[in-house]
Amino acid sequence: MSSWLWLAVALGIGVLVWTAFVIVLLAAGRREEARALAGFIPDCLVLVGRLARDPRVPRRRKFLLLVLAGYLALPFDLVPDFIPVAGQLDDLIVVVLVLRSVLRGSGESVLREHWPGPEASLGVILAAVRSAPRASRR
Repeated sequence: MSSWLWLAVALGIGVLVWTAFVIVLLAAGRREEARALAGFIPDCLVLVGRLARDPRVPRRRKFLLLVLAGYLALPFDLVPDFIPVAGQLDDLIVVVLVLRSVLRGSGESVLREHWPGPEASLGVILAAVRSAPRASRR
């Protein structure tokens, strides 16, 4: 199977699982949580786009955001996406490390200003970014 077909299958499975979680939350009467989950990935994409255009974000951090977008768009990863959990975990780690760099270079207020989704979803991102291990500098 070609890598494009694997990507399409992995993306399809991810969308189905994501949709199933949203439906379960709606059926349980948890509309706010369902809205947050349904909009999380699109909200993250909007955030990256807005940060890349913000003049307060240093050029080096903007470069990292563009590299992140390219990495996520590529059909191959460090760990292939069709491997359950581990395939998405490497993407998550890269996203967290890049957003941590942007947070350190621009400040939390810039992330808060550009976040289009619910405050609870931003809290999840900020908690992950704050708890990310620091890269050692030599």
